[in-house]
Amino acid sequence: MFGLNYHHLLYFWTVAREGGISRAAEKLRLSQPAVSAQIKALEEALGERLFQRQGRTLVLTDVGRLVDRYATEIFTTANEMLETLKGRPSGGTLRLAVGVANAVPKLVVYRLLRPAIEGAAPAQITCSEGAPEQLLAQLATHALDVVISDMPAAPRVRVKVFNHLLGESGTTFFARAVLARRLRPRFPRSLDGAPMLLPTVDTSVRRALEQWFESEGVRPRVAGEFEDPALLMTFGEGSRAVFAAPTAIEGEVLRSHRVAIVGRTAAVRERYYAISVERRLKHAAVAAITSAARTKVFGERRG
Repeated sequence: MFGLNYHHLLYFWTVAREGGISRAAEKLRLSQPAVSAQIKALEEALGERLFQRQGRTLVLTDVGRLVDRYATEIFTTANEMLETLKGRPSGGTLRLAVGVANAVPKLVVYRLLRPAIEGAAPAQITCSEGAPEQLLAQLATHALDVVISDMPAAPRVRVKVFNHLLGESGTTFFARAVLARRLRPRFPRSLDGAPMLLPTVDTSVRRALEQWFESEGVRPRVAGEFEDPALLMTFGEGSRAVFAAPTAIEGEVLRSHRVAIVGRTAAVRERYYAISVERRLKHAAVAAITSAARTKVFGERRG
């Protein structure tokens, strides 16, 4: 027993969690024969059968259930240890690896992460951007501490994660000053036929905008579609078209771009989430981000 191989124990535990060799092999990124061999090696080391077949299904034996209980305690304790130590290298500086869904505006990201950078114990931040599915996969392997997204993780996601709502915001419409002055008096009716830059059709905010346009009986002319919100705003500054951004960053948009406000609506809501593998957030920098988001970033204006 002194020579128990904990990798073998992890493979056994994963098979028990996933309900079979095939799904466990996929999660572990190993071949099925390799996982089967590891389980057999553990059984030989323990001198007991851990699984038995019932039809086409693997079920735990009595000894297997006992080993599974101990394995659960071992890996739960190990994960708690990693969470406690995570982000604290020698010297005491916090490290925070953040994944940002590519649909989240960069100005929102900046406002959300600023408390972690400028706090009493500033964190060293590594920021990655990508599709939510890719970021959640990195979250599962602890390559990321948290993912910032405009949508909660879907229930179908195989990774066990928790969605923490950071806040929500109404929407403000912007344009260059001349166009904004012309459209402002009759907003939102003035948007009918007006040139507009929009997010791509696969985003939640695009769907929300189109539903609102329909409810208001307006049909803007689509002048451009953008996947990157920062690029959309840059084009909005340089073109004769209207664009939308969260009201929570209205001030930052006005300071960063030579545009003026056309109008606002509270009917188009943008929500932002911190997604983590923790039910209760323990990382000090993540806790600072969520606290500031709820009291300052999304608490100052109810657009």
